[in-house]
Amino acid sequence: MKRRIVVTGMGCVSPFGIGVDILWKNIIQGNSGIRYLNLDKEKHLVHIGGQVPEFDTTPYVDAKDARRMDKFILCSVVAAQLAMEDSKLDLEKEDLTRIGVIAGSAAGGLETIQNNHITMQTRGYHKCSPFMVPMMICNMPAGKITIKYGLRGLSKAVVTACATGAHSIGDAMRSIQIGDADVMLAGGAEAGICDLGIGAFTSAKTLSRANEFPEKASRPYDIKRDGFIMSEGAGILVLEERERALKRGAKIYAELAGYGQSSDAYDMVAPDPTGAGAALAMELALKDAGLKTSDIGYINAHGTSTHVGDIAESNAIKKVFGDIMENKNLSVSSTKSMTGHMLGGAGAVEAIICIKALREGIIPPTINLDEQDPEVANLDYTPHKAKQKELSAVLSNSFGFGGCNAVLVFKK
Repeated sequence: MKRRIVVTGMGCVSPFGIGVDILWKNIIQGNSGIRYLNLDKEKHLVHIGGQVPEFDTTPYVDAKDARRMDKFILCSVVAAQLAMEDSKLDLEKEDLTRIGVIAGSAAGGLETIQNNHITMQTRGYHKCSPFMVPMMICNMPAGKITIKYGLRGLSKAVVTACATGAHSIGDAMRSIQIGDADVMLAGGAEAGICDLGIGAFTSAKTLSRANEFPEKASRPYDIKRDGFIMSEGAGILVLEERERALKRGAKIYAELAGYGQSSDAYDMVAPDPTGAGAALAMELALKDAGLKTSDIGYINAHGTSTHVGDIAESNAIKKVFGDIMENKNLSVSSTKSMTGHMLGGAGAVEAIICIKALREGIIPPTINLDEQDPEVANLDYTPHKAKQKELSAVLSNSFGFGGCNAVLVFKK
């Protein structure tokens, strides 16, 4: 019999601040975390994004260690500490060889690369920081978390662009199921808001340039959407086998019941417009969970606010679940309308939002959806305001450049 995996701890860092509570409070109120960036406007065409606000790092890492971490690593460590405290795991009673971490990032330490490149150009190539490599590599969130807690189980990074966080959680689930670990910390992080990151995505013509109204710039499914909003953050979940969690009296948030993966095999950056790859991942996740489409009451969509992405995903959802006339039970929303797109951290933070929605019986809204694009499928996108709804199972979609698709199913 397949081992059942549950969530016993959650931690996150987002544009709203530190912790799950402040994230959820703003999400259900329909607040936007998008603001003007702390970058030189003269250098950029894009002036808006979702930056993590400055915060006191000393409760999480000492000042010396913090200086040797890129922001994406620091956010990961903070999210992990919050998740561990939430889980109430007593590590003195645990076999630390049976606890592991899977946590990654889409791009790693872009600001570290940028700043050290400038130093090398102006002062010589031998003058970069000796900590540049460990500050920029994508597996360092997992490494730093294992070091912080002395965890000697498996440690690795998943790097699948914007599907990183969801793939990390799904792979951690599998690690417990096949017996490689008893407990896993899993998630993703990103902190790519810097001249290099904003400049690169601007050149790729993927970012919104609606600079006049930052809070209204991220508008998934709306006819006036013009690109996604780059954001920062991290999310970490604590996963463990259900019977083990019950035995130690853990608080169980939800069961991670299903995980589906697929590839579009279509294009480097554009999704398959038919949504075939995304649909396959959803179908595989439902099959893994042993659930029917009618069991799912809410989908947290990838919903980036790009023209092609929103259409492709809505086609995929319609293919699997039917449109609003065929499936009136289904609610969909894109919380990126409020958080922006955290890239490698998105799937993990959105998994947390899904779990909160499941427990609280609240569907988060898609804000800024004033006029629905007729090209997207006819679905209930929960415009403007959250709504009460009893839920038994929810689904979280994450899709990345290169055609990487990851879907998670959580149930009560």
